[in-house]
Amino acid sequence: MTKIDKIALLKNVGSSWVALGVTVIVGFFLSPYILHHLGDEAFGLWVLIFSITGYYGLFDLGIRSSIVRYVAKYAATDDRQQLNLLVNTALFSYAAIGFVCLLITAVATYFVALMFRVPPEFLRTARLLFAMVGTSVALGFPLGVFGGILDGLQRFMISNVTSLSSTLLRAVLILIALQHGGGLLTVAFITVSLPLVASLVNAGIVLRLLPIRFSLHNLDRRTLRRIASYSGPTFMIIVAARLRFRTDALVIGTFLSATAITYFTVGARLLEYSGEVVNSLAQIFVPMSSQLHATNDLDQLKKIVVAGNRACSFIIFPIATILVLLGKSVIEAWVGPRYVAQSYPVMLVLLVAYCLMLSQSACNRVLFGMAKHKILAIVTLVEGAANLALSIALVRRFGIFGDALGTAIPLSCTMLFFLPHHVCRLLKISLRTYIREAFTLPLVLCVPLVGTLLWMRRWFVPHNYLQLCLQLLLGVAVYGAGLLWAFRTGRAWNVGELSLNNSSTELPIEIVEGD
Repeated sequence: MTKIDKIALLKNVGSSWVALGVTVIVGFFLSPYILHHLGDEAFGLWVLIFSITGYYGLFDLGIRSSIVRYVAKYAATDDRQQLNLLVNTALFSYAAIGFVCLLITAVATYFVALMFRVPPEFLRTARLLFAMVGTSVALGFPLGVFGGILDGLQRFMISNVTSLSSTLLRAVLILIALQHGGGLLTVAFITVSLPLVASLVNAGIVLRLLPIRFSLHNLDRRTLRRIASYSGPTFMIIVAARLRFRTDALVIGTFLSATAITYFTVGARLLEYSGEVVNSLAQIFVPMSSQLHATNDLDQLKKIVVAGNRACSFIIFPIATILVLLGKSVIEAWVGPRYVAQSYPVMLVLLVAYCLMLSQSACNRVLFGMAKHKILAIVTLVEGAANLALSIALVRRFGIFGDALGTAIPLSCTMLFFLPHHVCRLLKISLRTYIREAFTLPLVLCVPLVGTLLWMRRWFVPHNYLQLCLQLLLGVAVYGAGLLWAFRTGRAWNVGELSLNNSSTELPIEIVEGD
């Protein structure tokens, strides 16, 4: 990796983490504020409606990932004509999808009461909330093209600045609204409208960066087939992701209650924040690997997988350590002690699977960048179906804890028994070398953190933000010192010899014209 590449990498990752850090901080403090102002019932309804409309993401059909992949490729080869055909075809496709989503929203709004256990006093609110969120998601499809273009160009810093501005403005407006007696619908309107404004800003920036010509003559069937070919497996993965992480609220809402959704969400939300931290880093590996694949630089692809997963592990391993040892204190300080008994066990069960998944985030992104994600799509779709079936079976007997088990068991199996073996076989990397190079150093650096937090617990158990911050600061300082040593000595970046997993020196990664 050249010096220029490292500078661009640090700018992209740094801006992503700043934007995400603000988002996590805002969400961390704003969520309990909203919860206590709206109440458990209204907050559970909020989560339920957003979970339902989250399934509109299935209509993406994998188009956004193909935009990122092919914008990166055409930028690397400086093919302006294909870039124009891609953007126009994708925009037209998204506009059609958005129109379909509007029709679905109009019909589904009427049947909300028939689908879920909505209290009579919240029925009108639920319908209006569904209509509002569904409409915003529909409009977000065509506007999302421009965010995908920025990602493909590796201009993450631009999209991060607009996202940061949107997040801060949203937080301020929600606080003002709640202080002046605003309710669920007001908060929802602010929440769904600000991302649309950010997308419009991204669109204006893209039109200044690229000479895109919008015309019906630029709608191209061959480009549509290329998008569909890449998007098919991607769509399967999107479906699997919905089954993995977006069925919990539906299952709990169907078999338990809206209040139970709140308790589950408290435990799961901490892991979602952790996942966003890792994903903000891992997102850069898709356009990077796409460009390397386009230029046939296979050695760098192997290094991205190993070094990328090591970087992801540097983030998720200490977070997981903190949540295990201080999770009860975090929940108590965040939303109150009455949520600890039910939310903490949910978090622990999900944490194992999340840790296995997030520490290998580079694998998925490199497969996407290389357009080698078809087998991954099949496996994750099977996993998602198993997730839903197990969650339904276990939630009746064990409540929200059973739903968490239904998510964690299939996900852990995929991350242990499929993904590392598949990627190492594809890139001809020894599995033992992959595990040693990617995960040993991050695990070693967490040992002093574990010792520090256990030593601090002997003195006192934190029950508020001040006590919690004291232990976190000391623990982070110890881990940060080890991480600084790893970077100063070069151990954080350097990748050892990636031995092959057999005697063959040829990689089964063909560059197909038109991919």
